[in-house]
Amino acid sequence: MLLPARIRSSRSPSRRIAMTSALIAATLTAAAPSTAVLAQAPVAPAAPIVAAKSPDKSPGKAPAPAPRTAAAGDVVFPGKDWATNPPVASAIPAEKVEEAMALLKTVLGKDGTSQTVVIHNGYMIWAGEDIDNKHIIWSCTKSFMSTCFGLLWDDGKCAPDDLASKYLPELAKDYPAVTVRHLATFTSGVKVPKDTIDFTEPDYPVGTAMHYSAQSDLLARILTKIAGEPLQELFRRRIAEPIGMDPAQWEWKHVHIIDGVIVNGGAGHPTSGIHTNARNLARFGWLYANGGNWNGRQLISKRYIDFATRNKVDPALPPHDPKGWYTCLPGRYGFNWWTNGVDAKGEWLWPDVPASSFAAQGNRNNICIIVPEWKLVLVRMGNDNGNVGKFNGPLKILGEAIPGNAPRK
Repeated sequence: MLLPARIRSSRSPSRRIAMTSALIAATLTAAAPSTAVLAQAPVAPAAPIVAAKSPDKSPGKAPAPAPRTAAAGDVVFPGKDWATNPPVASAIPAEKVEEAMALLKTVLGKDGTSQTVVIHNGYMIWAGEDIDNKHIIWSCTKSFMSTCFGLLWDDGKCAPDDLASKYLPELAKDYPAVTVRHLATFTSGVKVPKDTIDFTEPDYPVGTAMHYSAQSDLLARILTKIAGEPLQELFRRRIAEPIGMDPAQWEWKHVHIIDGVIVNGGAGHPTSGIHTNARNLARFGWLYANGGNWNGRQLISKRYIDFATRNKVDPALPPHDPKGWYTCLPGRYGFNWWTNGVDAKGEWLWPDVPASSFAAQGNRNNICIIVPEWKLVLVRMGNDNGNVGKFNGPLKILGEAIPGNAPRK
């Protein structure tokens, strides 16, 4: 299909994707109501597309309603590139995608939506013009580290409630009751001096407060010892390569080496965290949207995902610093993942989005939001400031526009 000049000449990739999708939808609708036509469309997808069944349009009978969540046959996985031509019957209308992105831009900082990607059912339905920009994703690194824990748990090498001193005996003196779970939820009380992976006297008794701090770097040290290799290598071999993350566009930096083994950071500092781009981060999110299964291959257990992406911090647990930015996290934090939970005020993080939604979130407005029920991933990267809760409005627009979906009650 030769695209009209107004599309080919568009300088914005996001506009080209949305406009092309709209053109394909209009062409197919005019040609025939069956979405089977899509499989013959001359726009080559990155992965095979299974045509959706045509709705029943027999005389006197209303079209059969679409399912609330995507059926298995509607979901695709990217090859080298993402497919951008979703079946008309299950696609979010292009104009609603543009509406959602326009609203999102109003609540973001100077970088706007230039590094934003929206994936629905495995199709890239929107992309900003700078999605190949590789840089630090800050505390999103924590969710990559959590993934490494999940792999080690799946291998039977550790468990959430193992004592941290089992793997780092020197913790036994001051922190005899601290577990891996405490470290992953910032409730350990362990004090980790800046720019180290060591520890000093406790900040507070274990389990009595939440302190979002550098204790993630200590957890990375423990997981590295359990793995017997750098976390970057574990993640590369078990996750990054199978899901097709561009190796030139991601790296997990490090500062420390212990006993000859590189210790990648867990907290997400620029010198020791994950550096990647929006395309790669979207693949990571799409793996989680599918319960750890990538095109039929279970890379990480659903047991771990269900565990890690549900709230693990009591909403009533006080923050270590009452004036800290993280006072919003109790009730909304899992195993190094943000969750769509309820805080001490009884407020949802995203009130119009399914409760099972979660996110890898980092400083400077870097975030990967996963909505499994909608088979939706929204990635936003940048280097400005923002409010995580402000993503609710754009997500609501997208969710309500999914064919057959219904707003959250």
